[in-house]
Amino acid sequence: MNTSERIRGSLLLMIALLLFPASALAQTREEPRIVIDRGQIEPLPIAVPAFSGETVEEARYGQDIASVISANLERSGLFAPADPRSFIEREIEFGSPPQFGSWRLIRVDALVNGRVTTLSDGRLRVEFFLWDVYGEASMRGLQLDLETPQSWRRVAHLISDAVYERLTGEQGYFDTRIVFIAESGPATQRVKRLAIMDQDGANPRMLTPGDFLVLTPRFSPTQQEIVFMSYFNNTPRVYLFNIESGDQEVVGDFPGMTFAPRFSPDGDQIIMSLIEGRDSHIYTMDLRTGARQRLTSGPDINTAPSYAPDGRFITFESDRGGSQQIYVMNRDGSNAHRISFGEGRYGTPVWSPRGDLIAFTKIYNGRFYIGVMRPDGSGERLLTESFLDEGPTWSPNGRVLMFTRQTPGYGNTRDSTRIWSVDLTGYNERPILTPGDASDPAWSPPIPTR
Repeated sequence: MNTSERIRGSLLLMIALLLFPASALAQTREEPRIVIDRGQIEPLPIAVPAFSGETVEEARYGQDIASVISANLERSGLFAPADPRSFIEREIEFGSPPQFGSWRLIRVDALVNGRVTTLSDGRLRVEFFLWDVYGEASMRGLQLDLETPQSWRRVAHLISDAVYERLTGEQGYFDTRIVFIAESGPATQRVKRLAIMDQDGANPRMLTPGDFLVLTPRFSPTQQEIVFMSYFNNTPRVYLFNIESGDQEVVGDFPGMTFAPRFSPDGDQIIMSLIEGRDSHIYTMDLRTGARQRLTSGPDINTAPSYAPDGRFITFESDRGGSQQIYVMNRDGSNAHRISFGEGRYGTPVWSPRGDLIAFTKIYNGRFYIGVMRPDGSGERLLTESFLDEGPTWSPNGRVLMFTRQTPGYGNTRDSTRIWSVDLTGYNERPILTPGDASDPAWSPPIPTR
C-alpha cells in the first residue's frame, strides 16, 4: 500500500443510509440527547458490542472497530460506554431490533450494533445501526465499503463521528489527525522531527528525518498540507509539506528569524512573525504570488497571529503595552486593541473554528494555564493548570483543545514533554499517547472522503 492510499484511509465508497425510519412504537421518553452547553455534563450511557462477522477475520475486525468506537466516545467525556461483561443480550441479529428490555436493565440509553462482511471482490463492508433503547427506534445507520482492510480504524472513526453528531447535534472530530513535533535525545542535543498521528494517538509516523530542527507545524484548513518552520543549515525557513505526496517546498527566504506561520482560513495566504532588529512584526504572504504585507508597526514584539474563521480579524500577542498580552486587529492591521486584562501574562492566542472563543496560554505566579475568552476579552475561563502548559490547538468542532504539557523530572528522571487534551468544561483532561516526548500539536480539519 503506497503513502497516498494509507493517508486517504483507502475508502472506496461511503454511503450514509437511514436504514430504518423512526419506529412506530410508542416512545416512553424523548430520544437520548446530550446537551453540551452546560458547565458539567452527565455522560450518556451507551453500549457498543463487538460488530458481528461470519468468519474469524470478520469477527476480529468487528471487535477492533467496536473497541475504537467505544474508546472514542468515552474519551470525549460525553458518553459512558457500558462494560461488555454486563451485556445480557450477547448476539444481536443485524437488521433486526435488539431486545430493548435487556439493554434497559443495564441502564443503557443508546446502542450501537454493527456487522462486518466480505464482498465478492475481497473488500470489507461495515454497517451499523444506532438504536434508541427506550424509544425502541433506529436513529442512524451507515454503510461503508473499504478498498483495503487496513482502513478499519478510519471506519471506526467515521462511525464514531456519526454517533456523536446524532446524539449531540454537533460535528464529530474523530476522523482527524494531529501533526506535532516528536522530540528525542538529551536536552543539549534535542532532535525535533515533524510527525503525524490519528487524533487518538494511533498510527504515529515521522514526516521528516530529524536532520534539521522543525517547529510550529500548522494544518491548512482547505487541504492536507502543513506549514512549519525549519532550521536548514542554521537558517530559519518556512516550508509547506503535502501529506499525501510527501512533497516539501520552501515558501520563501526571509531576512532574520521567522516565527509561528499559520494559514489564512481560505488557505491562500500564510501569516507569520518576522524579527526585525530587536522587534518582531506580523506579515502575511500570498502563496500564489509571493507578495508580502506588514500588518504591525512600532518598537514591539508582535507574534503568534491567528485568523478568525471568517478571515475578518486576527488575534496575536504583543508586549506593546509593557507586558505580554493578547490583541485583536482587523485583517489589514488596523484597529489593534488589547483584550486580555486579567492578572499575569497571556500568549499563543488561537481563534476557535466556531468563532466564539479565543484559546490562550496564561502565565501567573509561576504557573501555566490553558484558558479561553470571548473575542472581546470577556468570559475568561481557565481550563488547565500545571508546571508548564502551552500552545493550545482546537478540534474542528471547537469543543476540545490539545496542548503541550511539560512535567519536571526529579532525581535521575528528566523532564517529560507530552500532548494533552481538555474539553471546554475543563473536567475532561487526558494525556495523548505518543511514542516519545511530543510538543506543538496542531489539529487537522476532517479528513476528506473520496
